Amino acid sequence: MKQFPKDLSQKLQQREVNNALRYLPSPNRLVDFSSNDYLGFAHSEVIFNQTHKYLLENNCKINGATGSRLISGNHSLYQQAEFQIAQFHQAEAALIFNSGYDANVGFFSCVPQRHDVVLYDALCHASIRDGIQMSHAKSYKFQHNDLYDLEQLILKRTTHNAQRTTFYIVTESVFSMDGDSPNLEKLIALSQKYNAYVVLDEAHALGVYGVKGEGLLQSLGLQDQIFARIVTFGKGLGCHGAAILGSQELKRYLVNFARSFIYTTGLSPHAVATIICAYQHLIQQQETLEQLKNNIQFFIQQQKLFGLKPLFVYSKSAIQSAILPGNDNVKTIATQLQEKGFDVKAILSPTVPEGQERLRFCLHAYNSEKEILEVLDLLRNLIF
Repeated sequence: MKQFPKDLSQKLQQREVNNALRYLPSPNRLVDFSSNDYLGFAHSEVIFNQTHKYLLENNCKINGATGSRLISGNHSLYQQAEFQIAQFHQAEAALIFNSGYDANVGFFSCVPQRHDVVLYDALCHASIRDGIQMSHAKSYKFQHNDLYDLEQLILKRTTHNAQRTTFYIVTESVFSMDGDSPNLEKLIALSQKYNAYVVLDEAHALGVYGVKGEGLLQSLGLQDQIFARIVTFGKGLGCHGAAILGSQELKRYLVNFARSFIYTTGLSPHAVATIICAYQHLIQQQETLEQLKNNIQFFIQQQKLFGLKPLFVYSKSAIQSAILPGNDNVKTIATQLQEKGFDVKAILSPTVPEGQERLRFCLHAYNSEKEILEVLDLLRNLIF
C-alpha cells in the first residue's frame, strides 16, 4: 500500500499531541445523555412498525431511490411527505434533502449571489459555514446572539455600498453546542427595518419547542416573517433527512440550483416513509413532549441545588453544556462519568474554541429524574 502523505500524518500527530484526536465510539448500554434522540423516536417500535405498514399499504416494495430525484429517484412518497411537512409547519412549500448538512450546503452555496452579503451568527453550525464559503457572496459573522453587533455590520456594509445590498441574516433557533436561542422577535424586527432575508436553522428545536413540537419559530407565530427554515429529522424525529421550508418559488429555485440536491441519489422510500410516520407520531405524542419539557426544567432546577449552575451555559433547551476548560480536563471527567454508567460526551477544541471545552448533556423524554440526580451528583463530586 502506498505510504500515507507525510503532511497528513503530521496533522494527525498534532491532534494526538493536543488530545483532540477523534475516534468512532463503540455502541454502549450507558444511560443516554449524549444522543440527539430527544423524544426517543429513533428507538420507537411503533414508528418502525408503522413505517413497514405504510410501505405495504402504498405498494412500495423497493429498497432504493434508484437515482437523483431529477432523474429516476422522485418516488411518490416524496410528494406525500413534502405536502405533510409543509402543512405541519404552516409553510407554503417543503423540499426534502438527504441530510441537514446537505440542506445547508445546498442552500447557502446557491441562494446568496455575488453582490449579496451574508451575516451569520459566530456560533452557526459548520454546515452553514461550509455552504457560505462555497457561495460568491461576501460574508461576515456577528457576535453570538448580539443584535447590536449585527446592526452595526448592516450599517457599515450599507455605507460602503452605493447600490442597494441584499442582506441575508443567518442564525439558529437552538445552538448545537450552547443550547441557547436568539431573541427571534427582535431579530426579525431588525431584518424588517433593513429589508433583510432571515434564514433559520431549526435542527435542535423540532420536537422540543411548541405545543406539537413544531419548533421555536412557529411556537412564536413568526413563521410567515422569515425567508427560509431548515428542519432536520435526525434529532427530534429520530430518523434521517432534512427539509427546507419556504415559498414555492424558493423550492423551484433550489430544485434548479442546489447542487447537493441535484447531484445525489435521493433518499430510499423506507427513509421517506419513516419521516412521514415520525411526523404522524409526533402529533400524537403530547405526553412525550411534556415529559421532555419537565426533564429540562428539572435538570435546570437541580443545577442550582447542586451548586453547578455557574458552570452551565444558560439554556432552556434539551442541550445543557457545562464549561470545563482544557481537553485533558474535560475528557478525564467525561471518562469517569462513563465509567459510572452515564454516556456524557466531552466536546473538545477545535470543535469549540479553546477554553470553551465542555461536557454536553443532551436530555430526553426517557431520562428519569433519578438518572438526572445521579449524574449531577457525580459531576459535583468529580469537580469539587
